[in-house]
Amino acid sequence: MAQDRHRRVMESVRRALWSDSSHAAPTEMLTVIDDAMVVRIIDLAMRVCEVMLSVGASAKEVVLAALRITGAYGLKSVHVNVTYNSVMVSDHRGGDGHPVTLMQVVRSAVPDHAKLQRLQALVTDIEEGLDLREARARFREIRRTPFLYRPAVVIFAQAMLAVGVGVMFGASWIVLVVTFLAALGVAVSQAGLAKLRVPMFFTQISGAFVLTIATVITAVLAQMGVEPFTDVRPTIVVSSGIVLMLAGLAVVGAAQDAIDGFALTAGGRILELTLQTLGVVLGIVVGLQLASAMGVGLQLPAEALPLGSFPGQIVGAILVAVTVAVVNGAGLRIVLVSVLLAAIAWIGYAIPSTAGVDAAASSFVGAFAASLFGAFIAYRLRVPSVAVTTAAIVPLVPGSAVFRGLLGFVEAGDDTARLIVAAQALVTAGMIGIALAAGATLGLFIGSPLRASLDGVRTRVRTTARPRAAAGAGRIVAVPRRDASDPGAPAPGQ
Repeated sequence: MAQDRHRRVMESVRRALWSDSSHAAPTEMLTVIDDAMVVRIIDLAMRVCEVMLSVGASAKEVVLAALRITGAYGLKSVHVNVTYNSVMVSDHRGGDGHPVTLMQVVRSAVPDHAKLQRLQALVTDIEEGLDLREARARFREIRRTPFLYRPAVVIFAQAMLAVGVGVMFGASWIVLVVTFLAALGVAVSQAGLAKLRVPMFFTQISGAFVLTIATVITAVLAQMGVEPFTDVRPTIVVSSGIVLMLAGLAVVGAAQDAIDGFALTAGGRILELTLQTLGVVLGIVVGLQLASAMGVGLQLPAEALPLGSFPGQIVGAILVAVTVAVVNGAGLRIVLVSVLLAAIAWIGYAIPSTAGVDAAASSFVGAFAASLFGAFIAYRLRVPSVAVTTAAIVPLVPGSAVFRGLLGFVEAGDDTARLIVAAQALVTAGMIGIALAAGATLGLFIGSPLRASLDGVRTRVRTTARPRAAAGAGRIVAVPRRDASDPGAPAPGQ
């Protein structure tokens, strides 16, 4: 007895310290698929990933889509490598088969959330048993689908985006008209340069320069006493235009890629964001310097612009979210979800801000709340989570702080105190931008597994045995579930 007890104690200690190789899972038996079929499967997965990455999906969503497609058709040893401008999919092949590797160069990213939604639906249908030939045909059809809106509609939406920012600041009708015209000039100039294939950096400079010149002209008319421009606050005009030019930057996607471990893709996106933001800065500085050389100056606001009434803020935030969704090619369902999340984001920002919390922390709370709710809503309504999250947080972009900082640097000269104030405004704007990206990414990171856990509870509740009248047997209700790490894809079988 004593020896048996000693043996059991030693065996327990051994199991606690060392792993037992005899308990290792046996090698999985892989399905043998001929090389021609493997090439067709990998080609489909690679092309779907290339389009998803070019229309705004994060690198993690792209990798998961490729693995879901290849896994559905029987490929289990697939490796996916995503960089900023390329996608590579490789099947190592078991036994004596040769590895199959394909690579696709990714075109410059242009957000198209309606196309992204259709691609995610295609991936789900493939998992449910869609034939490979039909899947390839559907993909070709999706890829050829043009942008949802006409260019004139997009330009008008961009101008209305700036108007929405003006509404948030409680601007008068004349300020809103001037803001619309200035933003319309920015949108037209950028669209024209884009048709000429001018790099985005220079289109940002052009748009910011046009915006600054329009603001300076408005200020001159106000100084001359020309009605009705005497009551126009130029700061609102230029701040609204800055939000317009920063609205298309994929801040959330860059932060999400960095957090998910896709350093190369995140580095490329962050560099692109930095260059485009510097383009806005350079265009505004050049415009202000030109106006100063002509003897025309703008009065630097002593503090941040006051917001309008709370209902006006909500209306403005909703208008901004709707226009951003349209500019990104979203359909009606995404637009409606963006309206709800924009209201949630602004309320999440306003509550701590009213309590005295600084702008960066309040922006983090607003972005986190919108992203967390967006992870649930996007899953239920089968819309891409990145689409609704992006539209919801744009009203929180710090356009006013950016302009106050730049104008302060131009007007400061050798005044050290004014230089410090200007630098503080720019630092505040940078902190708000980082807070927005962090809050939106954390909301998606927490919302996806939390939603999956709630779905698991709902599944267990619904699969509880229900006694019948005479037999006492149970009826099991199967509830389909999907991969919890894909926040935006629709649920299979729904």
